[in-house]
Amino acid sequence: MSEQNQFKENLTFLQAVNVNLTNINDKLNSTVNSLTVQLDNLNKSYTALESNNMDVIAENQKLKTQNQQLETQVKNLTDILQDMETERNELNVSRAQWSIDQYCPIDGPVRQCKSCQAGWLQDESSCYAINDATGSDQKTWDGAQADCKGKMSELAVINNAQEKSWTGKKINGYWIGLRVVDGKWTWVDGSNLTEISWIQSETPTEGHCAISVPNSGLKSVNCSETNAWICEKKALSLTLPYHESPVLETWWAGHFCADFGFGYSSCECECEWLMSQYVSPVINRRRI
Repeated sequence: MSEQNQFKENLTFLQAVNVNLTNINDKLNSTVNSLTVQLDNLNKSYTALESNNMDVIAENQKLKTQNQQLETQVKNLTDILQDMETERNELNVSRAQWSIDQYCPIDGPVRQCKSCQAGWLQDESSCYAINDATGSDQKTWDGAQADCKGKMSELAVINNAQEKSWTGKKINGYWIGLRVVDGKWTWVDGSNLTEISWIQSETPTEGHCAISVPNSGLKSVNCSETNAWICEKKALSLTLPYHESPVLETWWAGHFCADFGFGYSSCECECEWLMSQYVSPVINRRRI
């Protein structure tokens, strides 16, 4: 009986151990399954990250290439700007010399300066170029204005009755700098016509511009018509300090430059070409 009891006890113990081991095995299997799922998820994440990393590397390479292209473009544009600056400076010098030659032609050993270029008529502070075009040489208002701008001027602006009377004696149906803009008679300098009685057909009509007619004042006509035209620019001031002779042996570059509105940088360029420094319209001086 003693051996049987011992055997039963051992069997009971072994059964308990088996149950315990079975539970442990079930837990281990569950843990393994869970780890397997986690490993699978990690592998998927790694694959996705690796793909993203490749995309980032490709995008980075693309950006490097674009950056190199932009650097090349910046260099090319910088070179172009430098070339344009050089050309502009050379053009300013050429314009300055051309203007000096036009207004102060050499007369013997000196330069004789005049308020207006040859071929231009002076009245007070303005110079006028009367373009007596006929037939196919006549221009529309826009064409006439473009021609004046090419001469560093604009179509004539009449500021008072005296100027109106002066231009009326010399102009027969010539374009002047007056047209209808937004329902108002407007001069090319941006001011409005204040003396409406000056113009025939006083009601502003879009697409109409003004011509000057002797003894009749101003007349409203279609801007697309062709006529002769008159240009106006500011007369050059010849009032120079410390020099009273009509033969101007000394030329004030800054004063000249400012009169024609070349702008500070252009004036500075001109003065450098004249081997001086741009200070003000009445300080800079060099003998020509």
